[in-house]
Amino acid sequence: MSDGYGLVVRFALSGEGAATSFDELCDQTLEGIKAKEPGTLAYVIHVPHGEPLVRVFYELYADRAAFEAHESQPHTKRFLAEREQYLVGTEVTFLDAINSKAAG
Repeated sequence: MSDGYGLVVRFALSGEGAATSFDELCDQTLEGIKAKEPGTLAYVIHVPHGEPLVRVFYELYADRAAFEAHESQPHTKRFLAEREQYLVGTEVTFLDAINSKAAG
């Protein structure tokens, strides 16, 4: 069963100022995702409880092609280029769905 292609990304930020700037970059990036990426089914940014300098992204795409389309967008390329200045670490876990309950 395939219900999409997803990933979880954990970003560790270098400080409070970096977190504010990173969040602004994320807001700008989300505008492009919402407007131009019908294959992006979910793109959610979380702050874990008790970890104010961490952001966890949950991303779900219709399929691998939708993820690749996301990666090729100008707003995504800008995010990828600019994010590093705010980070002290990144962990990425790619996910293949085997079962799900999805909205819709």
